[in-house]
Amino acid sequence: MSQDINTPVAVSKTRRVIKNLRWYMLVLFLLGVTVNYITRNSLGILAPELKTSLGITTEQYSWIVGAFQLAYTLFQPLCGWLIDVIGLKIGFMVCAGVWALMCILHAGAGSWIHLAILRFMMGASEAAATPANAKTIGEWFPKSERPVAAGWAGVGFSIGAMLAPPIIYFAHASFGWQGAFMFTGVLAVLWVILWWAFYHNPDKHPNLSSTELDYIRQDNEPPAVKLPFFTALKTVSKNKRFYGIAIPAFMAEPAWAVLSFWVPLYLAKDHGMDLKQIAMFAWLPFLAADLGSVASGYLTRVYTRFFGCTRINSVVASSVTGAFLMISLAIVAFTRDPYITIALISIGGFGHQIISCMLSALVVESFDKGQMATVNGMRGSAAWIASFLFSLLIGVTADKIGFNPLFIAMGFFDLIGAVFLVMFIAERRTARN
Repeated sequence: MSQDINTPVAVSKTRRVIKNLRWYMLVLFLLGVTVNYITRNSLGILAPELKTSLGITTEQYSWIVGAFQLAYTLFQPLCGWLIDVIGLKIGFMVCAGVWALMCILHAGAGSWIHLAILRFMMGASEAAATPANAKTIGEWFPKSERPVAAGWAGVGFSIGAMLAPPIIYFAHASFGWQGAFMFTGVLAVLWVILWWAFYHNPDKHPNLSSTELDYIRQDNEPPAVKLPFFTALKTVSKNKRFYGIAIPAFMAEPAWAVLSFWVPLYLAKDHGMDLKQIAMFAWLPFLAADLGSVASGYLTRVYTRFFGCTRINSVVASSVTGAFLMISLAIVAFTRDPYITIALISIGGFGHQIISCMLSALVVESFDKGQMATVNGMRGSAAWIASFLFSLLIGVTADKIGFNPLFIAMGFFDLIGAVFLVMFIAERRTARN
């Protein structure tokens, strides 16, 4: 998982040096994103009961989901800029504290409007996760390790979704749906405490050796430049490479929105599964997504070693591979077997996370440290615009035409995005970096 660094664990009078500390910081971030997705996906798992208990229609549920997605869309660039300006530790901690509180307050919801307001606030604060991802990788890893680090960081985005069904099921069985929201909110509070206690940037971390700090800085990147919010947006929007990342993100995100918010409802509606059955099977696509996250970074090494791709082209090739795997979602429309359906959706989860992790890797490859969180926030906004619109489309069409046409569309969206990725990002030269 990393290059060997001859930095022994040593105890001095002033500090304890920890070998390969950058990977421990990545694990700490990964844990936070895991909790982020557990709190986020609690709504989708509880959706069948919430619809009954609160008298929510499918269209009203789509507005609840849409409120979260709209806030997530609007606030990602702002959260990214905030993290770039005030720092990863404080910026991410404040946002995490807000999303923890909003999750706990879900327990008091009495109507779909109340839930929609809470989900909007939660989406605004959870929007920090995507830009914080790029910032963590950019601060703690040299360029040679960033694709692999991006793959491992992506695990947090899917492992939380994978763990959500069983955790929510058991919390619901013990405390009811209100208690399930409170339980996941408390998990988020505990992580905020861990982040405050143990995260520092590389320049100030008391347990980082000078040898490892030099290793992290080996690319001699210029110091981060902090820009005013609108200046930062304008600067990024003039860069053609941003659109090579943002358009594929726009095409990819509807599939992840369906996995996160709609698959439990789809399994209940089209396959007659109850909450226990959903808890047994709905986590499998996210397990596959975890495997896709980890595999993505190592796949770039395969393309580099065996096909002679440059570092950028190896990342592009990995993302295109993920786009072809997404065709499995189109096949879902042609099977009625619930187990084959889960398997096909799982292949889609695997492919999606390859794409998502590689787009994050391209952000840290293509932009300087002072822009990484802002750019990844803007990339996230492009993605969540599509997510928001697609959820509203599902809300007004699912009861009329079913989910099958939507699965067919999702199967081919990423191939369209791959065309723009190749056009704007791929390098037209054979020389290796």
